[in-house]
Amino acid sequence: MTLNENADIDTSQVTDARGSGGGGRGGGLGGIPIPVGGGIVGTLIVIGLALVGTFLGPQMFGGDDGGPGVSETCSTANPDRLDNAECRNALYINSIQAYWREALPQTFGEQYQQTDTVFFSQAVNTGCGPADSGVGPFYCPPDQMVYIDLSFYDELATRFGADGQFAQPYVLAHEYGHHLQNLLGISTDVQRQSERDPGAANALSVKLELQADCLAGVWAKHAIETKDAKGTPIFKSLTQQDIDQALEAAAAIGDDKIQERSGGPVDESQFTHGTAKQRSDWFNTGYRSGDGRQCDTFSKGV
Repeated sequence: MTLNENADIDTSQVTDARGSGGGGRGGGLGGIPIPVGGGIVGTLIVIGLALVGTFLGPQMFGGDDGGPGVSETCSTANPDRLDNAECRNALYINSIQAYWREALPQTFGEQYQQTDTVFFSQAVNTGCGPADSGVGPFYCPPDQMVYIDLSFYDELATRFGADGQFAQPYVLAHEYGHHLQNLLGISTDVQRQSERDPGAANALSVKLELQADCLAGVWAKHAIETKDAKGTPIFKSLTQQDIDQALEAAAAIGDDKIQERSGGPVDESQFTHGTAKQRSDWFNTGYRSGDGRQCDTFSKGV
């Protein structure tokens, strides 16, 4: 994977809340089963919060959109900007949103609504309640934002063995898959079904997460086509090795792999995101088809 050094980085799609404090785990996250050490949490937090009625209202994070630090660091005036994780991630976000801005109306007949990714460190307050880095990256439907502590990538590499560079855009594309589900009403439907049948909540969460993996694969198929606001391609190249890195990352955070690392038995009844094979298979389904309509995990067996 080679990013285009001439592409403009739109930092308005990023909110930098690092160093703002933000609160800690507790409150809105109490009692929600989250794998220790991260993983991609997705919308499980929100489903659980809805069931126990603990939404805490609007997010309260510091920093302005893009933040002066990010906007200056990622300016074309900085020749080393793509050496910075925040700049690379902002450009990945630009690519993901550029693709879905065009593809969502064509594929699903719905207009895409752009949203921010919030970079935070250690802890942050959100529309879903306070969270800390231990929950991993996640999407919060009430405020429609993606949240990530960029140090998660270090843990993904060292603890989960997914150290390929393309693991990072995969993580972001997965979370934006949850944004698409929110815009399409899929998340709301899952929440209602979970409220009617709490015993099915875990199985529904797995379908939701695997669909987000599939949608991430769809973006990956078209990533090389995405451009900045001036029409400059965002990627210069994308290889099968990059896709293999995304597949490796998807498999590394499968429920079975996480349970195995914890030293306990693999308990399928506790799965919330899908097995390593399911996660990589569904990403591959999205990538090979390049069509979001092939990501209906609710109608197809997972």
